[in-house]
Amino acid sequence: MTDASAARAAGAPRWTRLLAPLPLPLLRFLGMLFGWVLWLFAHHRRRIVQINLRLCYPHLTKSARATLVRRTFVRFGQSLLDRAWLWHAPSDVVASRLVIQGEVDWLNGTGARVLFAPHFVGLDAGWTALTRALDRPFATIYAKQSRPQLDAWVHAGRSRFGSPKLLPRQQLGRSVLQVMRQDAALYLLPDMDLGARDAVFVPFFGVQAATVTTLSRVAAIGHCAVAPVTTRLTSKGYEVTIHPAWVDYPTADPTADAAYMNAKLQAFVDTMPDQYYWVHKRFKTRPPGERPIY
Repeated sequence: MTDASAARAAGAPRWTRLLAPLPLPLLRFLGMLFGWVLWLFAHHRRRIVQINLRLCYPHLTKSARATLVRRTFVRFGQSLLDRAWLWHAPSDVVASRLVIQGEVDWLNGTGARVLFAPHFVGLDAGWTALTRALDRPFATIYAKQSRPQLDAWVHAGRSRFGSPKLLPRQQLGRSVLQVMRQDAALYLLPDMDLGARDAVFVPFFGVQAATVTTLSRVAAIGHCAVAPVTTRLTSKGYEVTIHPAWVDYPTADPTADAAYMNAKLQAFVDTMPDQYYWVHKRFKTRPPGERPIY
């Protein structure tokens, strides 16, 4: 099956087939324009980004924060259009635009691994890079999309290389145990506000944030180390960095582990603040008695 016919079979939007063959500089230019459109007209999301950045970067001037808001939407728009080539361009084109660096030997080792993959705009590029390049089992959590056609496209895109397991969030506990027994590398994204259930309140940029304890719980269940994986959007594609595994993690204290994760995440975000997923209501869930932020 050709890439085009596979895209149609997976319910891919027509624009992906049009954009996938384009040179990357042109596609990134279109992504920039798309980001500007989102910045201009997605008023609700723009307000969320503005609030998040005001809370997390209060030291920035109003002008500097406004610039960061615009850059955030540009990066978001570029990364969205990049899914056209990530999921539908020929494999050699994809490979030429993805660089993996860091602790590759550790990830290629035997036994289960847990990867902390924060919500940078390149998170799908990071997943694609790892599943395409490394000959080992991978698994991640998959949230079903509300529209069937969109769900089919996203599911097919994230399943493109290798034979990764996309685990339903509703069956997380049982599924995690199964993939750990298969020595999979579990690609986890536990840095969003998923409500108060299974979460603790710990600081993120100095603001109390409901933080799920999934990362440390899964690592403890699987008796395996945790290493962060960050993906940076660059002019040539994406750079995927496998950072050294954390020492003495997890501990017996889930709250301390969540605070540690957020502190490490904050340091990563500071290196590329325009590429973090600020469009999400990260501080939606508040401690008892606190007023809503958004």
